[in-house]
Amino acid sequence: MEYLRLGSCGLKVSRLGLGAMGFGDKGWREWVLNEEQAKPIVSRALDLGINFFDTCDYYSAGVSETILGHCLADYVNRDDLVIATKVGMTMGTGANARGFSRKHLFEAVDRSLQRLGTDYIDLYQTHIWDRSTNIEEMMVAFDDLVRSGKVLYVGVTDMPAWQFAKAQHAAQRNGGVRFVSVQNHYNLIYREDERELLPLCRDGGVGLIPYSPMGRGFLAGNRSAEGWGTTTRAKTDDFAQRVYFRDADFEVARRVAAIAQRRGLEPTQIALAWVLSRADIVAPIFGATDVTHVDHAVAALDVVLEAEECEYLQGAYLPRPLPG
Repeated sequence: MEYLRLGSCGLKVSRLGLGAMGFGDKGWREWVLNEEQAKPIVSRALDLGINFFDTCDYYSAGVSETILGHCLADYVNRDDLVIATKVGMTMGTGANARGFSRKHLFEAVDRSLQRLGTDYIDLYQTHIWDRSTNIEEMMVAFDDLVRSGKVLYVGVTDMPAWQFAKAQHAAQRNGGVRFVSVQNHYNLIYREDERELLPLCRDGGVGLIPYSPMGRGFLAGNRSAEGWGTTTRAKTDDFAQRVYFRDADFEVARRVAAIAQRRGLEPTQIALAWVLSRADIVAPIFGATDVTHVDHAVAALDVVLEAEECEYLQGAYLPRPLPG
């Protein structure tokens, strides 16, 4: 396993991160795994050298954090782990139970620490972005969380490039901590951040840790225009149905499958290898609901795509219209 610095900061993470959205309460999503089912997956990831684990307070209303904390509890040296979680989604019925106000951030971090069973969070990230956020207030609050020792680094998940730039400028102007990473939606069938966000991050030394590198399973090649898919998750994944399933997306999936067949690999390994090959991508975050998913993902680290193969994979992409 290779370990890279997260952008220009000193934190080193494994070349892959294991996402824990698939661990939790089946009442939240039918396809998620309980603690007993999750433990062998986390154990296998640790055995293969993965030190970077990502979750969120919103996943299963906090149960994902609890399960991940329990699964990692037997790992003796906490300092060898990089635990990331996210904040911002609705966690209660009150008017301040979501977003990035100072009030919510200070309440949410303590609850996440308790569920994770740790004294500090390595990487604390914004979750679904709220465009009405008071950016100055948010950045000062994040700075205070870092100064308190409860959080070591801060990052974002999916934020418009102009507001991300505004947040970084506010932090610099006030002498506070800046975001060190961006966790964004990026794969062969969703490349919209190539326009602005990715170049902005590369220029500023911000670490890129994209999620859904395999298109939430779409690039496994088992989806069809007539149905969402065969697995429980595929059948209930309304997000994927809204974002993917264009004719161009199916053509990309077909090309992924063709290269995989020629190489004797899984289509998901080709899709992941393409993301890993992109400039300055530090650690794609993948999900696993079976131990074999971890094995396949780690094996993809050794897959080197030829330039002609990358051009073939990229050639069918159809950009989406700009919002608004």
